[in-house]
Amino acid sequence: MATPSKIHLVDVTLRDGSHAMKHAFTIEQVKEVAKGLDKAGIEYFEVSHGDGLGGSSLQYGFSKVNEMELIAAAAEVCKNAKVSVLLLPGIGVKEDLEEAVKAGAKMVRVATHVTEADVAKQHIELGRKLGLKTVGFLMMAHMAPVEKLVEQAKLFESYGAEIVYVTDSAGALLPHEVKERVSALREALSCEIGFHGHNNLSLAMANSIAAVEAGATYIDGSLRCLGAGSGNTQTEVMVAVFERLGYETGVKLYPIMDVANEVVAKFMPRPQEITGSSLIMGYSGVYSSFLLHTQDAAKKFGVDERDILVELGKRKAVGGQEDFIYDIAAQLAKKKTVETIS
Repeated sequence: MATPSKIHLVDVTLRDGSHAMKHAFTIEQVKEVAKGLDKAGIEYFEVSHGDGLGGSSLQYGFSKVNEMELIAAAAEVCKNAKVSVLLLPGIGVKEDLEEAVKAGAKMVRVATHVTEADVAKQHIELGRKLGLKTVGFLMMAHMAPVEKLVEQAKLFESYGAEIVYVTDSAGALLPHEVKERVSALREALSCEIGFHGHNNLSLAMANSIAAVEAGATYIDGSLRCLGAGSGNTQTEVMVAVFERLGYETGVKLYPIMDVANEVVAKFMPRPQEITGSSLIMGYSGVYSSFLLHTQDAAKKFGVDERDILVELGKRKAVGGQEDFIYDIAAQLAKKKTVETIS
């Protein structure tokens, strides 16, 4: 086990949680969560549409409140904590990032599919130019061999990323796979390494520990696990676990528990438990934000949502292919009708 050292916990409740909330966060909810995170000692927390800056759209789901207003509201109530934003090139554009900085953002995480880091060069460079803490986010990290992951991470670092993340978007990685990936990046890169997990196989906490033991210093979590699929590593649990393991996070346990249980728990649409569908997402390696789209498609076409997810996994669907979900549902419905007739 690595020598205990400082770990930076980045809370993603107000971004990844947007998926579970159907992008309907209110200004008051954002303010209350931000104040709680600030009081607890969180250094950075993410605020934006679930699919990042510019994500409010017909394809990804419209936001109830303009995300720039949410960013400004969060920044306004914080004394020490800083707002981070997510940007997926092709969804968000450079102007979105510039506007987010005016609203109070201090960190940007530029996210691409694990094999497509090259599309982020201008966004990483802009983040550094704007004086932001700038991060490269390699999503769906289970879909590429370690050698490819290292290659793409090196690209992010060469563009100016100060941290590069192994992102388990599907909650599909096992602890030894996380350790292997983080260790490879730690050996190949000079910048810091981060890990973002999802709990679809009930391994988010174990994977976060594996990441830290392999050398990651930035770890993501969400309060009460509020996030896509079965949610993320639970922030308040991480604070307790890492303290027990001898790592310093700078986050106070009671205050972080208070904002989780007295603020977030009250507006969550459902408990972030591992349901049949989110379990299948982790098992099949399907992007966690596909869950609500899959449930809608299953109802619309009268098919089993698990069958849709398994098929998505077989076809190696990636973020941005939400329309594909409905195509598969329609195909399954047609097949079901043919089988019934015959």
